[in-house]
Amino acid sequence: MIYLLEDEEGIRNFVIYALRKADIEAEGFAVPSELYKAVERKLPRLLLLDRMLPEEDGISVLKKLRSKTETKKLPVIMLTAKGSELDKVEGLDSGADDYITKPFGTMELISRVKAMLRRTQEEPPEGSAAISIGSLFIYPSKHEVSASGEKISLTLKEYELLLFLMKNKGKVFSRDTLLREIWGYDFSGESRTVDVHIRTLRSKLGGCGSIIQTIRGVGYKAGDE
Repeated sequence: MIYLLEDEEGIRNFVIYALRKADIEAEGFAVPSELYKAVERKLPRLLLLDRMLPEEDGISVLKKLRSKTETKKLPVIMLTAKGSELDKVEGLDSGADDYITKPFGTMELISRVKAMLRRTQEEPPEGSAAISIGSLFIYPSKHEVSASGEKISLTLKEYELLLFLMKNKGKVFSRDTLLREIWGYDFSGESRTVDVHIRTLRSKLGGCGSIIQTIRGVGYKAGDE
């Protein structure tokens, strides 16, 4: 079951219809209070969350969900008419796993939802061995990251991006390749998704953020600290 929190009835009906046509069970809500009640009854597999809402905005809703144990790791894709990099960074910093800027097409929406569902259904790799570069450690079996001895809280996509780069240390990947490998889709003009996640990931890693290196004109790689 996927939940959608969207106050505009036309958009809400369109998204729910599109998801159900794609054989994805979905339910929509107009206000945050309705969503909270539904989450108490049944936890969804994924939440599509609008940014501008009555009662409280989407960022506030997201922060509340991330503060609770039962919804801390709930995959969230934000739907927003605010497309600036600052707005996207705010959403990611607040705990969103991905975002879709309005207006969006049906194919893009379904592709992103399916990609997110595939990622969240995958079992973590076996074994407890850590992958490390300098003082940055990632523990796949526990889904944990530590930088300079401090445990770091990452969104699903930030974690997957870091894990991919660290497992392929020294290899340079283009934005398009990272978009396909981590997000599971390829839409022209969406390379900024990668850039924004790299930016927030570096910020969260603090001094270890320099491990993620920009190769001008090519893309990104994980190098030495």
